[in-house]
Amino acid sequence: MYTPRFNQVTDRSLLLEAMRSYSFAVLFGGASEAGPGTPVATHLPLVVKDEGDHGLLEGHFAKANPHWKALAGQETLVVFPGPHSYVSPTLYGDALSVPTWNYIAVHAYGAVQLVEDDAGKEALLRGLIEAHEPAYLAHWEGLPQGFRTTMLAGIVGFRIPISRIDGKFKLSQNRPETDQRNVRIAHGAGTPDQRELAAWMERLGG
Repeated sequence: MYTPRFNQVTDRSLLLEAMRSYSFAVLFGGASEAGPGTPVATHLPLVVKDEGDHGLLEGHFAKANPHWKALAGQETLVVFPGPHSYVSPTLYGDALSVPTWNYIAVHAYGAVQLVEDDAGKEALLRGLIEAHEPAYLAHWEGLPQGFRTTMLAGIVGFRIPISRIDGKFKLSQNRPETDQRNVRIAHGAGTPDQRELAAWMERLGG
């Protein structure tokens, strides 16, 4: 990912927080049924854990999705796209300015380790439920065992110990302080994505 120095984020805690906040990610890599060299991507909700040097990702594929077979044991790129927004040049003091786009993105790399046993897949599902709807966990556990076994048979779990991570928070850091303030104020009164970006700007000093 092209990342100018002023947009780089290397703080581990911030990167983990961003990945958790924007955890519907995209996994890239592996051979395609369409043939070698054809890019493949799968969109999946992931659980981000604070384990290892850079963190640990957990999730599952639908078993019918052949992508998991191509990624088994292979390195994958996992992209966590965060909020993004157009930035108008009218917010800048210099008339010789052009439009741009602010955004947050985290790229994580690591080898895919499959989880195919029922107990392991059950644990992964519990983690996903606990991350998004803890109150549903008791309902899941109360479902008939046969139904749960059938559901587990339809998925393939995985873990990805993160070996490398790149964070890009493009928040007008290259602009003068007055321009940054104008962008932050405008975004703070805008769309949900713009308000999130404004909050990150406020927090990180932009």
